[in-house]
Amino acid sequence: MTGTIFNCVMIIIGSTVGSLMNKGLKERYQNILMQAMGFAAIALGLNAVVQFMPKSNEPVLFIVSLAIGAVIGEKLDVEKNFNSFVGRFSKGPLAKGLSTAILLFCIGTLSILGPINSALQGDYTYLITNGILDGVTSMVLASTFGFGIALSAVAVFLWQGLFYVLALFLNDFMTAELLTEISIIGGILIFATGISILGIKNIKGLNMLPALLIPPLYFIIKSFF
Repeated sequence: MTGTIFNCVMIIIGSTVGSLMNKGLKERYQNILMQAMGFAAIALGLNAVVQFMPKSNEPVLFIVSLAIGAVIGEKLDVEKNFNSFVGRFSKGPLAKGLSTAILLFCIGTLSILGPINSALQGDYTYLITNGILDGVTSMVLASTFGFGIALSAVAVFLWQGLFYVLALFLNDFMTAELLTEISIIGGILIFATGISILGIKNIKGLNMLPALLIPPLYFIIKSFF
């Protein structure tokens, strides 16, 4: 878990620096930084989709996963409940900033493959790289939304910790095929986040998160036939 701890520390440091910048940063600079983050999210999302979609042996699975996951997420209204929860502790746009941060930090190839490589091979390369990227990203987000972005470090720790534990105890189940499908869906969610950041369309990204659970369920069912 050393790599994950490094990742979380970088988020906290980035959030601290960004929140200090926030006090002296004019609104027009905050706006341009958020636009830059929007384009970065779109680029990262597209890269994941282009990289992993050709490797997929289940070309329709990501479509089915998004459809089912979106319906489940909308039924549970994940985004509204998340915003209400954050709203108890902070007034203003922090909820939007946190939801954006969690999607950017968690639903990415490095944040998934990193803890798996750490657990199976003792290789922290992905997590160190991811930590540096998240540190810069959290600094930009905190410059607009404040130090509360640091709370996303908790989500990152739990998310990466989950994959770390799964890799240790379910080594045979965490196949390259499953990770490919998860990465495709993750890329699409990150792309959608970028669109929301740019203000092109308000997309309920958190309501689509259950889509990430569909591929594991599919492969579990498939293993019995």
